[in-house]
Amino acid sequence: MAPQQQQHQEEEDEPVYTLDEALTTLGFGKFQYLVLGYAGLGSMVDAVEVMILSFIGPVLKSQWGLSSAQESLITTVVFAGMLIGAYFWGIVADNYGRRKSLLSVAIVTTVCAFLSSFSPNYISLLILRMLVGTGLGGGPVYGSWFLEFVPSQSRGIWMVIYSTFWTIGTILEALLAMIIMPKLGWRWLLALSSIPSFAALFLYIFTVESPRYLCAEGRISDAYDILRKIAVVNQTKLPPGMLVSDQVTDLNEELLGPRANKILNFKTGLSSSLMLLSPKLLRITLLMWVVYFGNSFSYYGIILLTSQFSTGENRCFSVASHVNNDSSLYRDVFITSLAELPGLLISAVVVEKVGRKVSMALMYVLGSLFLFPLLVPQNEALTTTLLFGARIWIIGNFTLAGVYCPEIYPTSVRSTGCGVASAVGRIAGMVSPIVAVQLVRGCHQMAAIVLFEVVIILSAISVVLFPIETKGRQLDHLSL
Repeated sequence: MAPQQQQHQEEEDEPVYTLDEALTTLGFGKFQYLVLGYAGLGSMVDAVEVMILSFIGPVLKSQWGLSSAQESLITTVVFAGMLIGAYFWGIVADNYGRRKSLLSVAIVTTVCAFLSSFSPNYISLLILRMLVGTGLGGGPVYGSWFLEFVPSQSRGIWMVIYSTFWTIGTILEALLAMIIMPKLGWRWLLALSSIPSFAALFLYIFTVESPRYLCAEGRISDAYDILRKIAVVNQTKLPPGMLVSDQVTDLNEELLGPRANKILNFKTGLSSSLMLLSPKLLRITLLMWVVYFGNSFSYYGIILLTSQFSTGENRCFSVASHVNNDSSLYRDVFITSLAELPGLLISAVVVEKVGRKVSMALMYVLGSLFLFPLLVPQNEALTTTLLFGARIWIIGNFTLAGVYCPEIYPTSVRSTGCGVASAVGRIAGMVSPIVAVQLVRGCHQMAAIVLFEVVIILSAISVVLFPIETKGRQLDHLSL
């Protein structure tokens, strides 16, 4: 046999392995814990900056003499910024890499969050908080980045654990507000709440690019270098042989078709967005938008309802004996924030045993049952209890959707898909204050709760209509 033929034969006989096989062999070790820590910090930043809205709105309404509409606008502009950011950062992450997107998100969020504490007037506060929202829109990139380091067999439970950082952020922010607001005021709360953002910015230098993204871009050798680092840190070994990409077909051509792919033969934000509406992904995309809208609408609505009921704004019925003081607001928001802990625990139990779809559908039903008695005003203790129960199941759904969404989209459009879905959720966040604040204050509590129930039911139906269950399946190998 000629030397060249022999060398070619040896190359053909060399064993190969895919990225999923490599991650399974490497296991979940110290390296993934470090990735989890950074991604979780990003999730905490998101939670902290969103929870602030529950506290500064009522205070600024009193200090600056704002109308109810102006108070609601403080929340609305943040979600408007998140709407823009969620789409934009997803495009950046899918086209230029996860790390570049993470850095950009950290810079925008940190600078604007800190500067907002010095806002001299209402207009400047709106502008800066909207820019903060633009940075917060990059939250889904953290989840997608972490997911791409996790072995498939433990993906669900670790994504739930990742979601606990959000809950930790909400609880810490409620505690911080209880300590800071009565003595130092809202400016100090905004300034101190930006500390996690500064930490995310400084710790960025320790992050690495997602090997799954590198494989999707054809940068196999770079992905292999990352896998070697994981092996060293985890004190494990890679499988014998050579790393190969498990994405056999070109995704653009597979999803858009050859004719469209000739027109869009380079990766752009437009092409990534069009892939989401391709025949193979259209059903998933539309259903995911409904789910994310429903989750955000109900979750943020419950938070705002808690603040409205606790500050004595619901005075239309004598049966609703709420106390109008700040301590009641901080206490009730803190108590309902604790509801997220059992919600996450339940999610962790059911995500791998029951699966994503069935678990989400059941949680929607249970959440709607807890909201149902609030069709009529209740006393403060019962109201807080019902909101506590509803938040358990809504955060459970929020968590499971955060697991399901990045699993069901291919790597090349994962951040874009999750980003656009998150953007749709931000639209719900913009609408929620109108329902939770304006309707309740206008003595239309029943109408507000009916709207929440309708949205939750539509979300449950959408979950049932999803075509596949992703539990235990490898990324990029989901049959649509």
